[in-house]
Amino acid sequence: MKKSNILSSPVKKVKTDYFTGPVELHEISGITKPNEHDMYHVIFKKSSRTKLHFHTGGQLLIVTKGNGSLVYYKKIGSGISKFKISKTKMIKLSNGDVVYIPPKILHTHGSIRKNSVFSHLAVNFYSKKNRKPKTVWYESDLRSKVISKIP
Repeated sequence: MKKSNILSSPVKKVKTDYFTGPVELHEISGITKPNEHDMYHVIFKKSSRTKLHFHTGGQLLIVTKGNGSLVYYKKIGSGISKFKISKTKMIKLSNGDVVYIPPKILHTHGSIRKNSVFSHLAVNFYSKKNRKPKTVWYESDLRSKVISKIP
């Protein structure tokens, strides 16, 4: 058994291209090293959100503070790095909420208030045993089009 604390877990360097503003990412699974999932405590500041993305395995979000939202999108067309999108669902999130996002669903999540913090635990499930999940990121206007895939 390994014990850790989300408040003292290591801060992981965030690739700023994946977010719309300041984000702090604590890697919880770096301490416990499970083979089934990766786990992070993500803190969104000043209305920060993730950019459009999907995961190869499912993702579970557990809200730990504040108010945020999860928005699902549908891909329109067959492009790989440029294509149209449309919103299919918006879910408001608040402290204590738990939501599961199935694999390969385009989505974004984060804060909805400029002057408050929103945070959640993110559990990214491995698609196959011992195969780390991948996240595919996109630059988009979050309304109707994807401009490019983010490396």
